[in-house]
Amino acid sequence: MRHFGHIAPEVRKRLFYREPCPFTADSPARLLSAALGATLYSPATRPRLADDILKQAGRGVVSMVLCLEDSIDDADVGPGEENLVRQFAALDDLPDADLPLLFIRVRAPGQIPDLVRRFGPAARLLSGFVLPKFTEERGMPFLEALVAAEAESGRRLFAMPVLESPELLYRESRVETLEGISRAIDKYRERVLALRLGVTDFCSSYGLRRGPDMTAYDVQIVASVIEDVVNMLGRADGTGFTVTGPVWEYFRVQERMFKPLLRQSPFLEVQAAELREKLIEHAMDGLLREISLDQANGLLGKTCIHPSHVLPVHALSVVSHEEFSDAQDILRPERGGGGVMRSAYTNKMNEVKPHRAWAERTLLRAEVFGVANQDIGFVELLAAGLPG
Repeated sequence: MRHFGHIAPEVRKRLFYREPCPFTADSPARLLSAALGATLYSPATRPRLADDILKQAGRGVVSMVLCLEDSIDDADVGPGEENLVRQFAALDDLPDADLPLLFIRVRAPGQIPDLVRRFGPAARLLSGFVLPKFTEERGMPFLEALVAAEAESGRRLFAMPVLESPELLYRESRVETLEGISRAIDKYRERVLALRLGVTDFCSSYGLRRGPDMTAYDVQIVASVIEDVVNMLGRADGTGFTVTGPVWEYFRVQERMFKPLLRQSPFLEVQAAELREKLIEHAMDGLLREISLDQANGLLGKTCIHPSHVLPVHALSVVSHEEFSDAQDILRPERGGGGVMRSAYTNKMNEVKPHRAWAERTLLRAEVFGVANQDIGFVELLAAGLPG
């Protein structure tokens, strides 16, 4: 699989200075954690789940979570498990199918080895499990169950803990909770692919819900949690993990209070005014702003609950030609001793030592999402990726 692999080769050639690299479920964890992109959630109870997975893969989705937790009723857990077994068997009968990375969000640790056993040979299609309401105390049994299932199946399985518990939100317990989470995930570092933020649960603890004109960063109590998670668990010194962005809840807006967040000029320059109106109509201007703020705050990828959110996440994850040029200059071997230089675009200062970690992360993102041609911006990437 590869990002933007669903669009025609000649279009990719026009868009990209360097095209996204291909990868598989067996690629190195460091690459996969950066490549997750827009992780699309789907209830595990969907009767045509296998068909849905194939359809979304054909539209550019590279990672999916099949949910047995909050997205389904308590009474539907058993039927949801049975449905997953059937749907994985159906997918296993299609050996040449190009599937996304598939994860299952479970409720209890015992579901992990149980599902892997019930899948049988089809467990080869599974990349791992999403672990809800993760703390050190609740999370360790999940991680131990994952290791046991991995040993029994002979299949590498990843964990993606969801940070969403009230203990993490409350000021008096936050640091202690983060320290416990850090101990747990560091013990199983090789199996933790990424950390996911459950912002909807954070809001629910205070009876809050952000509107389509607000990003997660406008809700200060939520923003403070994101800040502390990145501070303690997302460091670029080798101790940190990939932290993914929170879910965007809206698909369409009937009425808005504030002006749209998308400037007109980038769309007018490429005669895409109609695309701008469509994005605004479906609340995508708020989503695009939140994705930009995710990246500015050290998050990579995003939880998505609607297929229309996938392309904006991927389009804004592509590295610009200017970013790529700066990153390459900073990491040139002859710059190893440090120093400062003017960027090739002559519009900023590149300081080798302080900007090195940024440059390394940028080149990793460039590998999986590609580098845009010099005259290509996010509008062209959005327009090219939309279904015909």
